[in-house]
Amino acid sequence: MLFHSSIRKELGRSFGATLVVLATVVVTILLIRVLGQASRGNVNPSDVLLVMGYTVLGQLPIILALSLFIAIVGTLSRMFRDSEMAIWFAAGRGLGAFLPPLLRFAWPVLSVIAVLSLVAWPWSNVQIQELRNQYERRGDIDRVAPGQFQESANGNRVFFIDRDSPDAQTASSVFIATFDPGRETVTSARNARLETIRGDRFVVLSNGQRLENTATQPAAKLSEFREYGGRIGTAAAVLDDVNAVPRKAVATADLLADPTLPNRAELAWRIGLAVAGLNFVLLGLAISNVNPRAGRSGSMLIALFAFVLYFNFLNLGQNWVQSGRVSFVGFLILLHGGVALLALTLLVKRHNQWSWRPRRRAVAAPVAAGDSA
Repeated sequence: MLFHSSIRKELGRSFGATLVVLATVVVTILLIRVLGQASRGNVNPSDVLLVMGYTVLGQLPIILALSLFIAIVGTLSRMFRDSEMAIWFAAGRGLGAFLPPLLRFAWPVLSVIAVLSLVAWPWSNVQIQELRNQYERRGDIDRVAPGQFQESANGNRVFFIDRDSPDAQTASSVFIATFDPGRETVTSARNARLETIRGDRFVVLSNGQRLENTATQPAAKLSEFREYGGRIGTAAAVLDDVNAVPRKAVATADLLADPTLPNRAELAWRIGLAVAGLNFVLLGLAISNVNPRAGRSGSMLIALFAFVLYFNFLNLGQNWVQSGRVSFVGFLILLHGGVALLALTLLVKRHNQWSWRPRRRAVAAPVAAGDSA
């Protein structure tokens, strides 16, 4: 049918272009964020692309929902601006007749959003968490990078070696600062090497000095040495919260099996993101219009404001469910049901051309006596 095919073709072009633009912007922002995390030592620099890819996959449901919303509003507003809507209205097509082709175009996108929010979102967070935990479990020797100050896993040591180190087993211009309860030690050496003795790893410092300061003694103790060795553990101490799984990394089936308040809050966010895509279709059809006073971008600005407001209420509702202020079902009905009811009300009003203002009755002008003659 010409009516359905023409709308879906234009929606497809607009959706594809919008998706490419939004994905490019999001990838750029996430790349800068992940590079910042890598510079702070939270992410392995060699895993930057993996972390960014998993993060983009987790954010893809939001990108798809926004792209669909912008595509619907932009396409229908363009049809209003070019008087194509007037032609379809004159042919007996009301505004409600646009809902079936919109839903027929949007249902694959809505299905992908639902799958991504319920399955891909926790899976991508699990992969990111595993990469970070693996990076946190590095040994102290593995943490040392030439020319950079690096902190140990338990946070009580700071290492530094010169950039001109010949290989991975030897180093030059070594600096080690150790902070223990009641004692601080600063050790520096010209050279250092790694040795394995009876299965244990040792670091041997050469031609250096050691400054020790304790809380019980007022004066610091300085000693020089030709060689000073210490045993290095094969694995770094792991923080207590490294193995803690964040709520966003828990599978949806596990959230359903354990209906605690935090699990219900996370589940409400995932289900709400899938339902929000359908509400965006209804809202896009209801608010699409061209107001000559507001300019061509009036509907688009309203759409962006509605998306930001909806998304903020989605995050706010998650906190309310987690704190017990709102029930899980009550939140879904209040937010998503309220938005759906508002969108349907606006759609019915515009479809039937109802007006909030009472219509003025036309008053016939008085006819003069001379004119009647």
